[in-house]
Amino acid sequence: MPQFTLGWEEWLSLPDLDLPAIRAKVDTGAKTSALHAFAIEPFGSAERPMVRFAIHPDPQDTGLEIICSAPLKDRREITSSNGETEMRFVIETDVTMGGRTWPIEVTLTDRGGMAYRMLLGRSALLPEMIVAPAQRLQQPQLSYDVYHASLRQRPHRRALRLAILTREAENYSTRRLIEAAEARGHTMEVIDTSRCYMNIRAIGGEVHYDGRPLPHYDAVIPRIGASITSYGTAVVRQFESLGTYCLAGSEGITVSRDKLHAHQVLARHRIGMPTTAFARSPKDSGNVIAVVGGAPLVLKLLESTQGKGVVLAETKKAAESVISAFQGLKADFLVQSFVKEAAGEDIRCLVVGGKVVAAMRRRGKPDDFRSNLHQGGTAEPVRISKHEREAAIKAARAMRLDLAGVDLLRGADGPKVLEVNSSPGLEGIERVSRKDIAGLIVAHIEAKVAPRPPRPRSRTRRDPPEASGLAAEAPEM
Repeated sequence: MPQFTLGWEEWLSLPDLDLPAIRAKVDTGAKTSALHAFAIEPFGSAERPMVRFAIHPDPQDTGLEIICSAPLKDRREITSSNGETEMRFVIETDVTMGGRTWPIEVTLTDRGGMAYRMLLGRSALLPEMIVAPAQRLQQPQLSYDVYHASLRQRPHRRALRLAILTREAENYSTRRLIEAAEARGHTMEVIDTSRCYMNIRAIGGEVHYDGRPLPHYDAVIPRIGASITSYGTAVVRQFESLGTYCLAGSEGITVSRDKLHAHQVLARHRIGMPTTAFARSPKDSGNVIAVVGGAPLVLKLLESTQGKGVVLAETKKAAESVISAFQGLKADFLVQSFVKEAAGEDIRCLVVGGKVVAAMRRRGKPDDFRSNLHQGGTAEPVRISKHEREAAIKAARAMRLDLAGVDLLRGADGPKVLEVNSSPGLEGIERVSRKDIAGLIVAHIEAKVAPRPPRPRSRTRRDPPEASGLAAEAPEM
């Protein structure tokens, strides 16, 4: 093969790390290549260890920060030329220079004062490469301007550190989200919501678990059970206060779980829903029944889930009896008009990131007006109308939920939203739609937590690193 000449200084790129331009020192006196990074943090499982780190690719622009992650290959003790030893994480990544791309091993070290963000050691050189120590920039030159180019809008899909807040680690939805995340190169940790505890303070607050503070997660997927809504939303709020992206925000979970509050929010946004009434005094029972148009009507406990605590009263007398029973138990409930034309069917629309990604029609058992799958209902694919799609998206947006299961009825005068679920199950909708819903959720998270484009550079003049006053690189043996 023809010889490939390198100078003591060259430009290169590390495409796997989303670093399109790095000025490196080529040093045959050092065996190991090194990338000068900071905030170096291992994560992931023992079977698939990862490492996350940050780097300022331009030594003269500390405002330019790129977050990288890569599979962790090893951890080794490295000795520099001045005799200092250091344990470093080792990764393997592709390097591109002069039209050639090849894999190299790179160690990670925090040396922010160095003039070069990368040292290319002799073990990284190909056999046909010759280093001319008296020359520099023998290969095509790059520029740090590539980081600021307006055309560079597509973020690199780095490995993310994700967590699911749930008390059901083995259910279908949890397993599918873990599978989808790992298939896209991310790691997902399952955290029992009820075992979290919080250190609440103005600066440096934390969420603790199993006697230790939890690390920073790129995103958290809350799947909070109805029985621990209050405590679960407190944990989610703590993550939010730490700057972690939560797929379902604490406000959205709280509002969607309170059926009265949820319907008030839907009404405020002028979203179609069954006529709804609420009262506390037994003296108002007759008036409440009249408000919704009389029997038949539906009565719902405010915190009912999966069709539990929902009763159809077919006559006024039956409605009064149920109302009396609920009031005797001091239980708050709603009274809603019964949408006859729905005929025991509803539509579940799954909204991810402001888009309806799947929909199914659910039918109740012949003797049950409830269509919930947990109550023995059946489901089938359905094509929804433009108005139904818009209603579902509006409802999810009103609840401030990036992931929502919106249940609606097909009324004579248009779609009517019954409920917005902040942690919808995935089993039924994936089976019926035959779509990778979990994968779509993870893709949405990737888009939300991707690094922002770097800020515009204010400097107009570039100084070469040898004139910058930064420390010179010490070779490593």
